Amino acid sequence: MPEKKNRVDMEKIVSLCKRRGFIFPSSEIYGGLGSCWDYGPLGVELKRNIKDAWWRAVVQERDDMVGIDTSIMMHPQTWVASGHVEGFSDPLVECKACHLRWRATDLDGNSCPDCSGELTEPKLFNLMFKTFMGPVEDDAAVVYLRPETAQGIFVNFDNVLASSRKKLPFGIAQIGKSFRNEITTGNFIFRTREFEQMEIEYFVKPGADEECFDYWVRERFNWYSNLGIRQENLRLRQHGKEELAHYAKDCYDVEYLFPMGWAELEGIANRGDFDLVQHGKYSGKNLSYFDDETGERYTPYVIEPSAGVDRSALAFLVDAYDEEMAEGETRVVLHLHGELAPIKVAILPLSRNEKLVPLAREVYTELRRHFMTQYDDAQSIGRRYRRQDEIGTPFCVTIDFQSLEDNQVTVRERDSMAQIRLPIKELVKTLQAKLSGEPFDTQPLWATRASGSSEQ
Repeated sequence: MPEKKNRVDMEKIVSLCKRRGFIFPSSEIYGGLGSCWDYGPLGVELKRNIKDAWWRAVVQERDDMVGIDTSIMMHPQTWVASGHVEGFSDPLVECKACHLRWRATDLDGNSCPDCSGELTEPKLFNLMFKTFMGPVEDDAAVVYLRPETAQGIFVNFDNVLASSRKKLPFGIAQIGKSFRNEITTGNFIFRTREFEQMEIEYFVKPGADEECFDYWVRERFNWYSNLGIRQENLRLRQHGKEELAHYAKDCYDVEYLFPMGWAELEGIANRGDFDLVQHGKYSGKNLSYFDDETGERYTPYVIEPSAGVDRSALAFLVDAYDEEMAEGETRVVLHLHGELAPIKVAILPLSRNEKLVPLAREVYTELRRHFMTQYDDAQSIGRRYRRQDEIGTPFCVTIDFQSLEDNQVTVRERDSMAQIRLPIKELVKTLQAKLSGEPFDTQPLWATRASGSSEQ
């Protein structure tokens, strides 16, 4: 990935996302709804690619992991056992002057960040969304929208163990929506009340948990850098004793240098045996594990890597964004990893000339069987290149009048703006190789665009 020269502010990211169809304010025609966002045509592809990359890395390419998809609404005793009903709270303060409310832990002093007014004493505010199941709104009908996906994994531990015939150590992975009635939201999609999680609960024998914990810390840190995030924008931070949840033995955050500063991207926690013990106690079910090799029965310890899809999307967008000079003008480009780019290939006929259209459409039809592909014939070729650069498309394929004679096309690479002529019959194979990470200099046909050539 090219060296990035300048950091980007959040306003540019928000503007790009709205303009190009990544992310829109939810219910915008009604003035929007605080902290709620809709993913547009490109945003939904980016999110899907992030989730697919995660699933491929932690489930598909491993033999010690299985997946699950559990219900958003669960038996309310689940949240009693997990401690969420009693303890899933944040300290809330309110400004006595403007009546805005803040999470106390987000503030440095005892004055309102908005108007400098005096704040009330903190009081605990439960973050779970409560609703009712059925036609009667009484205590017996109370259910909660899950604040995390983890508990759905724990209550299915025995089901998965019996049906998958896995032996420890093994993990269960899940991707799904969660809901938290956050006091303070903001920083675009960084902290929202509705969000999507990618979580693993990895079950190990007590005593093997520390080595396993260290492994998952390294593994999850490397996942981000392998997908293009710069090492200098990532760091690991160990939680201090005062930060640890009462059940946690250890916890690390993978942090990213967002426009607003360093903040959590993913947490990896050693949860001990707390969760299975609690659910066994409250449900009356035996959630222990019998080890055939040693003849022991014990309650497994759990290592939990927990990531947010939305925060990951924000980090990948911020890290990929760049502005550089090209052809005497500023070129905005997203240097997204090929695995994550919403559109892999764009088909650009040189013009809308009726002689070019049939071949351009033929190439488009063939490529979209293999890649997410976009057809763009509006405005000059230079403007179309810039549009594709701005949404992170790795390759543009141009069909010109010469293509009608030699059955070859021009392929342009996003980051270097290098161009080659390539036979149409080799297009799919070559693009697959390049998107899989094959360096450009291994293919003799790839050559840097001549300094005198133009993209206008």
